[in-house]
Amino acid sequence: MAIEVAMPQMGESVVEGTVVKWLVKEGDVVAEDQPLCEISTDKVDTEIPSPGAGRIAKIIAQEGQTIPVGGQLALIEERAAAIRPEAAPKPLTAEAPKEPPKIETAQPHALREVRAEPRPAATAPAAAPPRLHVAARPDGSAPRRYSPVVLRMAQEHEIDLDRITGSGIDGRVTKRDLEQYLDTLRSGPAPAPAARPAAGASPVRAVAAPSPAPSVGGVYSPPIYQPREGDVTEPFTRRRKLIAEHMVFSKTHSPHVGTLAEVDMTRVMRLREKHKREFQEREGFGLTLLPLVAAATVRALKEFPRMNASVIGDSLVIRKEINLGIAMDTEEGLLVPVLKRAEGMSVVGIAREIENLRRKIADRKITPDDLAGGSFTLSNPGREGNLFGFAIINQPQMGILRMGELKKRPVVIEVDGEDAIAIRAMMYLALSYDHRVVDGVLGNRFLYRTARIIEEADFEL
Repeated sequence: MAIEVAMPQMGESVVEGTVVKWLVKEGDVVAEDQPLCEISTDKVDTEIPSPGAGRIAKIIAQEGQTIPVGGQLALIEERAAAIRPEAAPKPLTAEAPKEPPKIETAQPHALREVRAEPRPAATAPAAAPPRLHVAARPDGSAPRRYSPVVLRMAQEHEIDLDRITGSGIDGRVTKRDLEQYLDTLRSGPAPAPAARPAAGASPVRAVAAPSPAPSVGGVYSPPIYQPREGDVTEPFTRRRKLIAEHMVFSKTHSPHVGTLAEVDMTRVMRLREKHKREFQEREGFGLTLLPLVAAATVRALKEFPRMNASVIGDSLVIRKEINLGIAMDTEEGLLVPVLKRAEGMSVVGIAREIENLRRKIADRKITPDDLAGGSFTLSNPGREGNLFGFAIINQPQMGILRMGELKKRPVVIEVDGEDAIAIRAMMYLALSYDHRVVDGVLGNRFLYRTARIIEEADFEL
């Protein structure tokens, strides 16, 4: 009896997922809950565990393929019926299926010969893993592996595969990578055909010069850059594409206004220095400025609830719960996990939840629900060279607060009624807000209040 591996429901708003990488192959014997493949959604990347023990009978969804929730990924033959590969009897007839061919190593100009004289690819059995061809490169660097489908497409379209950065296993160029590269070329003027280099010369592909920006019906259309020799093309990952679409949507739908505050962090830095050792021993992780600024933001949102709102149609919905998003950088792109019901958390509670979410991201255990439902966002891009900047609002929220770099500077302060120059730890705090419903007075008052809460450093640790 076969066990079906289906695309799971990973959050209320997730309707599909993309197979990024298979961790097993057909014929492998797997245990229950063993990770089978990596899945990418518009919310999060995660691993799909095996629903039962047995042998991988068939992989249905290929790497790069997008499958709806409930769609089939693979079939597992239950352990009772599974035959381990080493125990299977050898075929006795010529008609029995043969073992999948081993990876072939081509000669240095084998790929060039295949391009010159394309041959139809043999049809492999449905259960056989894809056959990879290894092509040595003229410059003597490590060879790259390509599937027959990718090679055939490259031959048909006269594409130099060395121009494309692969997103597959070990950097392999996948069919999806090649299709995205072709889409990029089709959107602009077609490049001139490649000229065959003379013997001993490095291959150079001639590229058509970019044409002037066309104007269609009076609408400006920017010129498309054509990749040249030495350029590296990196197709968007699913997450990067969704981030790009989200940011463009936010800028075109929300009139962004930015306002900046200078915050004296001296007191809060002294508070942190005083408690950091005891905090580390008690909690098991370090105390940073982020939870302190997050706590100040939550307090200010309580006082100015219109900043904790969303636009729905022609109405403003002022939200009861303060769900504070905390922007965190990852190797695959930005993620914004959410502190749910932060209005009821202490500073220590906020610090614990931030650390919990950070660890879940590091362990690749973050879920779509961890990323959903934010009502306001706090961003801390880092300490190196980040004086200040205005972030793009995370829809459907009304604002986003961005921390700048902490710097010691000489500033004028008042001491016993007299002006004096002192060295203080200073930071810029930048607020971007939606001018559809947030006017300058409200935005400025909210930012001013947040800055004053931080400067007062009245936090219980």
